Order: sequence, then C-alpha cells, then structure tokens
Amino acid sequence: MELSGSYLFNAPPDRVWALLMDPAVLSSCIPGCETFEPDGDGRYNVTLTVGLAAITGTYQGTVMLTDMIPETSYGLVVEGQGRPGFVKGRSAVVLRAEGAATAVDVSASVQTGGTIARLGQRLIGGVAKMMLDRFFQCLQSKLA
Repeated sequence: MELSGSYLFNAPPDRVWALLMDPAVLSSCIPGCETFEPDGDGRYNVTLTVGLAAITGTYQGTVMLTDMIPETSYGLVVEGQGRPGFVKGRSAVVLRAEGAATAVDVSASVQTGGTIARLGQRLIGGVAKMMLDRFFQCLQSKLA
C-alpha cells in the first residue's frame, strides 16, 4: 500500500527539522504512542496502542532514521508487531522552503500481515492516512 501527504508549516526549514528530530515532540504527536525510547543512533523502540476496529491492539516495534540530509530530507524504516498482526514500512520525508514557510512532503509504502492484512488495504490505508494527518496537525501546533 502506498501513502502520501504534504503539510505546510509557518516556519523556516531549520525549525521544522528541529521538531522532526525531537523525540519528546514526536512521542507527544504520534497517535497512541506509549513509549518512544532511543536505542542507538537514529533508532527508537516504540509502543503504540491503536483503537480502531480489528486494528485495535498494542504494537511494539522500531523506528529507524536513514539517509539524513539535515534540514532537507530523511528516510524512516518502521517495523511493528502486535496481536492483530505486523506492519512494515518505509517512508521518505522531504522539506522544501516555500517563502517563509516550509512544506513537508511524505511518501510511504506499508506492508501488513496477520488479521489486519485480511481487513483490506482500503481500511488500513484510511487509518494510516488519518494517523499521518493527526501527527502533522499536532506537529504544526507545536510551532505556536
């Protein structure tokens, strides 16, 4: 499944980058995030609780930052597993200056297995997009 979005921040790229690299900010904005603990350089152990239909459950996994170009772009590799199944994903995050603002473009590919995979990509895609939108709305609020 493919997923993408573009989000506009009323701040320069260096401020947006600082938010995206701050574990405390990230953990407060990831929907359902219970833990977000550093585990080496650019790697975090994560626990999420999701409460939507058959996707409901607690997932434990890792998030790894890759291919970092400060204030410009980075990649994410995500793996998680819980009773409802597993999720694996990769995404690219690109920051672009737009005058005094910064656009953040996100593209991702996600694979699922187990019960959640049997629900169909449409439901999973909708939940993933909703979580992505909520994350970036929260992040935008941190600039105020």
